[in-house]
Amino acid sequence: MRRSASLQRLLIYGLSGPIIALNVWLLSVLFRYFQHPITILSIAAILAFLLNYPVKFFERAQITRTQAVIIVLLVTLTLLVILGVTLVPMVIDQTIQLLNKIPDWLTTSQANLQQFEVFAKQRRLPLDLRVVSNQINANIQNLVQQLASGAVGFAGTLLSGLLNVVLVVVLAFYMLLYGDRVWYGLVNLLPSNIRIPLTTSLKLNFHNFFLSQLLLGLFMVISLTPIFLIMKVPFALLFAILIGISELIPFIGATLGIGLVTILVLLQNGWLAVQVAVVAIVMQQIKDNLLGPKLLGNFIGLNPIWIFIAILMGFEIAGLLGTLVAVPIAGTFKGIFDAIKNGKPSDFVSTVTVTHNSPPN
Repeated sequence: MRRSASLQRLLIYGLSGPIIALNVWLLSVLFRYFQHPITILSIAAILAFLLNYPVKFFERAQITRTQAVIIVLLVTLTLLVILGVTLVPMVIDQTIQLLNKIPDWLTTSQANLQQFEVFAKQRRLPLDLRVVSNQINANIQNLVQQLASGAVGFAGTLLSGLLNVVLVVVLAFYMLLYGDRVWYGLVNLLPSNIRIPLTTSLKLNFHNFFLSQLLLGLFMVISLTPIFLIMKVPFALLFAILIGISELIPFIGATLGIGLVTILVLLQNGWLAVQVAVVAIVMQQIKDNLLGPKLLGNFIGLNPIWIFIAILMGFEIAGLLGTLVAVPIAGTFKGIFDAIKNGKPSDFVSTVTVTHNSPPN
């Protein structure tokens, strides 16, 4: 009896891997086929999640939900227009200047490496940096060409981008008004042991995660911009925004953003690159150790290895959008499985718990 049970368990574990791989492949194919509508719906849903907080605030002031949604959307559109006529042109201008400057920086870095190699040879150090230098330059030049072609493509599809923005705003408006009806109509088709933890898990994970990540990324942009300007870092605003946007990718985004900015500054000035890296890492530690625990909380029950696997799978399926939603989706599934396994869906506890400073009992 025990042997049959162990064989059955082994069979289940053996088949689960191929089944999971097949499902991931199918999701990847479906996303590529319906990439545009899925992206629009996902961004609109995330925007509706975030805007639901100020909507509830206005509702507490004895304003109807329709009026609250209209007020919040008008304020949001006003802020977007202000950013579109002030910040966005500056970022685009700095991006174009950066793409034009990188070839000169590559030449400077090549000369610096040659001087370092001469210095090493004078002291009989066996260093040959020509291969490394040529490989780095070739990789960066390829990256510059990809970025330039992407920028040209973006400029050519500006009208399509504006249309997508309108679609996102309109969908977010209707999701704020009627999203609850549609959602509960769908989840009511599920059994209660799945419906209750699924609903609670999605609300806690996505609300807490996206709002916290957005605030933490905004903190990095606001704090690093004046520091970079004081340090006379070239393209200070662009680099600060790049690091802030990278913060939206959990756990690995900050390292990637700071590393990329450091490499770009290193092409021009090695000592300045060291200062940029130190300042960015210090601000990241302040964010992670002081602000992060209060805003985001702790991921309970999610092993860091599974988090990285979720991020990699999300990127493989849906690119950047997949990396943004991979962790809350993984937390949602973990919460559902825990609730079902414990047999108490009403006592569901999210994998994302927001910590509060409360006195001990």
